[in-house]
Parts: sequence; structure tokens; C-alpha cells
Amino acid sequence: MLNLRPNEPHDSLQAIRDLLQKHKLVENLVDKQDMPHHDLVQALVRKQNLAKLQQILNHLYPSEVAHILEELSPEDQLFIWDQLNDDRKEPILLEAPISVLQMLGMRDYKTEKSRVKAFDLFEGRLHEISINSREDLINTKPIWIDLVDPTFEDRIWIGNIFSIEFPDPHKLSDLESSARFYVTENGEIHLHSDFLLDKDDISRNVAVAFILYKGILFSIRKEELPVFRLQRLRALTQANYITDARDLLLDLYAADAEYSADALEDVYRGLEEVGNHVLNNHVTDEDAEKILTDIAIEEDLNGRIRRNVMDTRRAVSFLVRSKSLSKNQFEDSQQILRDIESLDGHTAFLFDKINFLMDATVGFININQNNVVKRLTIVSVVFMPLNVLAGIGGMSEFSMMTKDIPWEISYSIFTIGLVFVAWLTYVILRWFENRKLIKKQHLKS
Repeated sequence: MLNLRPNEPHDSLQAIRDLLQKHKLVENLVDKQDMPHHDLVQALVRKQNLAKLQQILNHLYPSEVAHILEELSPEDQLFIWDQLNDDRKEPILLEAPISVLQMLGMRDYKTEKSRVKAFDLFEGRLHEISINSREDLINTKPIWIDLVDPTFEDRIWIGNIFSIEFPDPHKLSDLESSARFYVTENGEIHLHSDFLLDKDDISRNVAVAFILYKGILFSIRKEELPVFRLQRLRALTQANYITDARDLLLDLYAADAEYSADALEDVYRGLEEVGNHVLNNHVTDEDAEKILTDIAIEEDLNGRIRRNVMDTRRAVSFLVRSKSLSKNQFEDSQQILRDIESLDGHTAFLFDKINFLMDATVGFININQNNVVKRLTIVSVVFMPLNVLAGIGGMSEFSMMTKDIPWEISYSIFTIGLVFVAWLTYVILRWFENRKLIKKQHLKS
């Protein structure tokens, strides 16, 4: 085992170089050998060398690893980088020089499901730029760069190109509300907004960070959203739909308000089905349980929609106050605010309807419970005189009164008397109940 001390960076660098040279030499030798189980031997040799290399890297400080990467060739830099654990990459990149960041940013990207998407304007339409390397991004003039769940490495090399520090998309919700909209000294406009994600199984708000800087809109989020797909589709197919980055940002907020309106329509339909079930049928306890679950789901979605449109209103109002919008963009922002204002009335109405359906369902549950209590009360009243008679029948005086009668006959007559008293009590209770119903019907007529 190699014994490396963090205060000996030269020894660490030399040990890394020796292992890299040994790794290449052994792999070349194994490739040239014609032996049984060639692939298995090659895999074992590679695994052994990589284990030694990772053992050394894990014992070094981030600053030392950054220094080692700086001294290696570009090919070896990428190889060493791939051997690092993910939890160590972020602190290492913080110590790495610009040359290392640029090299790590030049590796190829998959264009189909890339974490980084860039768009420019071509003949009045939004046009996606194919990003396969760092140069592809440098040699273009994008108006929108969209980052979906970017790694720390992605944020570093893209931020280095445009001199911007990107936030971590997984920590956007940790910001206080007062720190979500601001302008930096160099002119960057930062906005952190919530966008609605409404699916069949779950609904939630997803935090999105926007940065407007030098005519480019940067968006960072941890997952794909329907609003962004809708915006890309419209801008790709409609000519002159947007003219610059601010137009694009306002259209994203407008699409978010439209998406919230569609979600509100789903809430209306859901509550309509619940209302038909509550008001047109006899509701059992099992039905009430399902109805309450459906109402809770719709209430949660309605609350998220209300929070979403409130956040959108704050963001658009901030853009208006920043005085960075053109005349047409200012008019568009006012229209967005009016649309949001109309949605507020719908969400308030839905909350009232949810409360009504909730109270109606709880009322049916109380009615069912009252019916159960009523049955128990009738049984108690019926058996109350029987208990008295049974107590009398168990006294010694009853035995004295029936001493000349065989006990089989006396107790049989006593039992028949108990049954008759129970029946008579039940008949009297039913008569009083029917009398009340007749009076109610008479009053209604």
C-alpha cells in the first residue's frame, strides 16, 4: 500500500503518475496477449490498478487533487476525474484553476437528454443549439440557456464561460422569501420562482431560478416541467413569438398562469364528481372515507395553485419595478397580472366549495352515527322494563307466589310475559316516532 501524506503534494503527484503509467502499460500488455479468459484477466487487472489509484485520491486534500489535475495531461485529467467519488468533486472544483475547469467542460454531452440546452433566435423562431462541447456554446449567441438538474461540474464550466455563479437547483427552496428577487452590482437580475407540476399521482411546486444577464436568460431547475416544454414548442413553431430574453421570461410566467388555470379546471371537475356523490346518494361510512380523501387531494392542489400564482405575481411585479421592460413587455406583464387576479377569485371560490363538501360529508357521518346510537337507544329502552321484571322474577317472593305451580309452567308464563312487554314497548316507541314523522310532513305541506 502506498503511504501518502497530505503535506507532500510532489510525492502524491509522482505516485499518481506512476500508477497511470503502470495502468497504461499493463493494459497494453494484456491487450496484446492471446490467452484464455482474456476479458476476465483484463477486467481484474484494471480493477486492481483503479483500486490503488482511488485509494490514493481519497487520502488527499481537495487542494492537492486540484494541483495534481493541473499538472496532468488533458487525457489523464479526465481519467482521474472519473475515478473521484461524486461527493468529493464539488470541493475539488472550488480549488481547481480555470484551465482544469475548461478541460472538464470540453467533454462530450448527449444531445438527446442533455442537462444543458441552449437556444438562439433564427428567422424569428426559437432554435435549439446542439451542444456537444464547450466550443459549441462559446461560438454561439444564445438568448436562453436551460439547465435541468445540472451537476456542479456543469454549473462551473458554463458559469466560467458567462462569468456567472449558478445556484444549486436542489437548494433553491431553502432561500428566504426576501432573497428571491434581487439585482446584483454587475447587472444580473435574479428571480427564484415556484412552478406547478400537476401529475395524476402527485402535485407539487418546483423551484426554478432565473438569471437575466447580458441579453441571455439562464434557467436552472432540478426536473423538467410542462410549462417549459410548452414554451419551447410555441417558440419553435411560431414566428416572432419572442424577440429577446425578457420576452421569453414573461412568456414563461404567462404559460405558468395558463397552466395553473388548466389545473383549476381539473379541480372544478374533481369537486363536481365529489359533489354529485355527496348530494345525490346515500353516503355510507366507507363512501365518506373515500370522499374525504378526494376532497383533501383537491384542497391540496388548490392550495398549491394559489401559492404558485401568488409567487408568479411577485416575480412579474418585480420585473415591472425593475424598469427593465419595454413598452410592449410592460403591457404584457400587466395582462399577466390581470390573469392572475382572475385566478384568485376562482381559488377562493373553490376553497368555499371544498369547505361546504367537507361539512356535508361530515354531516352524513354524524347522521350515520346518530342512527347507530338510535338503534342502541331503542334496544336499551326495550330491555329496561325487562330488566326490572327479571329482577322481580329472581326474588324469593316470586318463588313463594308460585310455589303451588310447577316451575316449568310458572317460568314459561313469566318468559312469555317478558316477550309481550318487550313487544308492547317497541310498538309504543314506533307509534311516537311515526307521530313525529306525520307532524313533520304536515308542516312541510
